Amino acid sequence: MEEKNILELIEQKKYIQLKKELSEMNEVDISEILDPLELHTTLLIFRMLPKDMAAEVFSYFSPEQQADIINAVTDKELKFILDELFFDDMIDLIEEMPANIVNKILANSTQEERVLINQFLKYPAHSAGSLMTIEYVELKKNMTVKEALDHIKKIGLDKETIYTCYVTDYKRKLDGIVSLRTLVVSEPDKNIMDIVFEDVIYVGTHDDQETVANIFIKYGFMALPVVDKEHRLTGIITFDDIMDVMEEEATEDFQRMAAMMPSEEPYLNSGIIELAKQRIPWLMILMIGATVTGRIITKFEDVLSSIVVLTAFIPMLMDTGGNSGSQSSTLIIRGLATGDVELKDIWKVLWKEFRISLVVGFSLAAVNFIKNMLLDRVGLMVSLTVSITVASAVMLAKIVGGTLPLIAKKCKLDPAIMAGPLITTIVDALTLTVYFGIASALLIK
Repeated sequence: MEEKNILELIEQKKYIQLKKELSEMNEVDISEILDPLELHTTLLIFRMLPKDMAAEVFSYFSPEQQADIINAVTDKELKFILDELFFDDMIDLIEEMPANIVNKILANSTQEERVLINQFLKYPAHSAGSLMTIEYVELKKNMTVKEALDHIKKIGLDKETIYTCYVTDYKRKLDGIVSLRTLVVSEPDKNIMDIVFEDVIYVGTHDDQETVANIFIKYGFMALPVVDKEHRLTGIITFDDIMDVMEEEATEDFQRMAAMMPSEEPYLNSGIIELAKQRIPWLMILMIGATVTGRIITKFEDVLSSIVVLTAFIPMLMDTGGNSGSQSSTLIIRGLATGDVELKDIWKVLWKEFRISLVVGFSLAAVNFIKNMLLDRVGLMVSLTVSITVASAVMLAKIVGGTLPLIAKKCKLDPAIMAGPLITTIVDALTLTVYFGIASALLIK
């Protein structure tokens, strides 16, 4: 049913029909409709939902709406919601909530849950341990296929996924995985270890979330096991959680590439001062860096005063160099993020960017030379000076833009910082140095 019709039923207070319509809708769609409404209206409708559906809808609410609902519902209602939430969703909820809400959540959790929550909260932020869930199917290596299927039937409804099951020994060390499909088609009396797949790809609890995301992309997994230092199975990361990480990592890269400090807060929820703080540091660095360009111009002031027409080409040369560098850096940053480019490829990148720069540089230089001679009519030597600078600037920019992200990666920095604004500032200084050097050699006698 369309959102408009649902809102009309709420406004007309046709609650019986509303309850019927909502019970047939997807939980994500319901959360999108209820989230923007006033709290008392959201709470009224929320309490009409079937209990299982209500907990699912709650997991899709914004953190602000979740906090408001937790404050408004009774302890009994909250306990049911927490019981129905998957464990990783509960951890995410606790990490987003203020202290008073966290205290209320912990007060309505069991002792066992509180121990697990504290354990999960100790994992470093953005690590595999902070992403994983404990709701997975664990099978013991001495089970038969029949025993395994009976076990899955007994506990499967409470797990995030049952399609891949994890086989462990008595010390909970990961011995392998077995798919539900394999179990269903195998003989009931066969031992699990006869059908287990032992060459398992896994991550450690302290591995970075970007590493985890790259493994999901490379292998197309639905879930990935997480082990501790003793190779004991600690949890699994599911594809829906890693999709959130991919979006977060992509957003962070975009912010860095735009010369801003990363922020996880939505734009409309962020304050003016907070947004300004994210932008000022890099703008300050770039502004100070741009003074180098001014000093280069001042140093060659005698060249400019002798041939004033050279001044007219400075913006074009700087823009061409900056744009060329940004093209290369963007491709390499993206390649590093997807795993297509690695640190060991730096010489391959250099060689490829050099050849590209030759083609691009001489093409632009040729067009620029013809334009300067026929349209601008600035004379042969000035046209030659500008065109040689164009070719040189493009070559320098593409080599710098292609290698700086790799150098940043080598220095354990985010390659995204070597994007447009920073590359442009560096290339501007190089372009002007080359420009005035060529002008001094060809035009000043």
